[in-house]
Amino acid sequence: MTSATKRRRFLAASGAWIAASAVLPALADEEKEHGGKVERGDDTEEVTPPEDLMREHGVLRRILLIYDEVLWRRLAHNEDFPPDVLSGSAQIVRVFVEDYHERLEEQYIFPRFRKAGKSVELVDTLQTQHRAGRVLTDAIQQRANARALKDPGERAKLMAALRLFARMYRPHAAREDTVLFPALRSVVSHHEFDALGDEFEDKEHELFGQDGFEGVVERVAKLEQKLGIYDLAGFTATWTEG
Repeated sequence: MTSATKRRRFLAASGAWIAASAVLPALADEEKEHGGKVERGDDTEEVTPPEDLMREHGVLRRILLIYDEVLWRRLAHNEDFPPDVLSGSAQIVRVFVEDYHERLEEQYIFPRFRKAGKSVELVDTLQTQHRAGRVLTDAIQQRANARALKDPGERAKLMAALRLFARMYRPHAAREDTVLFPALRSVVSHHEFDALGDEFEDKEHELFGQDGFEGVVERVAKLEQKLGIYDLAGFTATWTEG
């Protein structure tokens, strides 16, 4: 089967991904002007499927830090912030986390665990949480604008959605990283394991361009910079005995 045929069949598997491909160029185009990207090539070590999924969780965790900043430091104290930072973050969640990352899990990871009869209850819970996450992202996107932020009732609903999203996805991602993904090799053959890596890479570049994952990370970094939380040193803890 040719690479082009594989990509066509992969796209046919999910209409939602085709819709996502119309949205994602906006995330990729802005990064083209920047250098220093890490490209996959013959001289680059391949990323295994579990590693790929885990690093995508890193994007989710950085979005959660943006949500935390908006929720606990801005909204909770009635401080202003650029609404487009929140709407941009929610859009990355929708397109990268939900329409891409979670679709990979639902179509390629979860079914294999169910077929093997392993971690079935966990997989069912994870998929239920995917559906719940989409509802919360809808609620966040609807209120990530200046007009809604001026309405006390809408602000309260936004704060509730942000709290629920973070509370669910932190344990969700942690359970996948420590239980599900490490066990993937036990439910697939060596050939299937390698094939998944190829499928994931093809899909990543199909939706996000040549920069792929690295381009999405840069997009998140720009949102962090705009919100003033990009500098990692700013999170360094200090402790003084009182």
